Amino acid sequence: MTIDPLHTPLCDLLGCEVPILLAGMGGVARWELAAAVAGAGGYATLGMVREDPALITSEVTALRAATDRPFAVNLIPAATDPALLDAQIKCCLDLEIRAFSFFWDVMPDVIARVKRAGCLVLHQVGTTEAASRAEQAGVDVLVAQGVEAGGHVHGRTAGLELAQSIRDISKLPVAIAGGISTGRDLAAALRAGLDGVQCGTAFLATDESFAHDYHKTHVTAATGTDTVLTDAFVLNWPKGAAVRVIGNSVTEALEGRYFGHDPATLPRETIAWDEDQPRLRFSTDSPLRTTTGDLEAMALFAGEGAGGINEITPAGSRLREMAETARHILTREDQSPG
Repeated sequence: MTIDPLHTPLCDLLGCEVPILLAGMGGVARWELAAAVAGAGGYATLGMVREDPALITSEVTALRAATDRPFAVNLIPAATDPALLDAQIKCCLDLEIRAFSFFWDVMPDVIARVKRAGCLVLHQVGTTEAASRAEQAGVDVLVAQGVEAGGHVHGRTAGLELAQSIRDISKLPVAIAGGISTGRDLAAALRAGLDGVQCGTAFLATDESFAHDYHKTHVTAATGTDTVLTDAFVLNWPKGAAVRVIGNSVTEALEGRYFGHDPATLPRETIAWDEDQPRLRFSTDSPLRTTTGDLEAMALFAGEGAGGINEITPAGSRLREMAETARHILTREDQSPG
């Protein structure tokens, strides 16, 4: 029997064929993208950060109609009003969601609540200290996010270094996130003894992503050196929350002062709209299919792996290409003499 070099214990735990996880990108990772990733054998996550329970219900319903494969729902407790977070979790449990993905601050009470309901918990972390707290709180999978990642960035350590440090202190499966966009990246992660990868930027620039085409095309044109890490896009999140974005007029106007921005003192200037919802300059909102207005000045999230993404493709095609490339690399290495 041929052993698939991509099959890790994480696949068995999550119920996927290959250890490629879709990042729970808020606004972007809706049911179409999640279904495409799951259908191609990866593990899907619905990005439901700060979303109304009614939208969670409709997205989960649509995803289940499209696939019977397992998935997680991503929530960010630290960036969500407590009353809304309570309603989100209740909604998910009423819908019999079996897995949650959390990020940012480790909140043991939240983890305990969903664990009592029998749910699987994945937690993305940016430091070894956060990984230890998450493991002590009872999570099942750790996602080590490197500083190369797009969107909100928790730590300041290179992904592979962080993931291996967490692997050294943890008994849990460890996946790596940040700068992972190709099959070569996946092969390197598995070769390093990690259990899988989580991808955001690679799946943002796909047909099924709910990101605006403006955002997608800028990702395909960017390289890692075009990205900037800053806490200027911080409205809606706690003070000091940094993001990696493609440089634009907002970051250029900072003149190198990328950190030290206080959401309490930033101006509230509407620059775009999502239907009847205003989108503010310096907010963490990125342009979606439904967004109109000054898209250039919004947060165009992208990681340093953007250089490996040169076209907008179906998500399933990108995932299968990643898997086949990694499989070829690892198989060739196994068969090489010595």
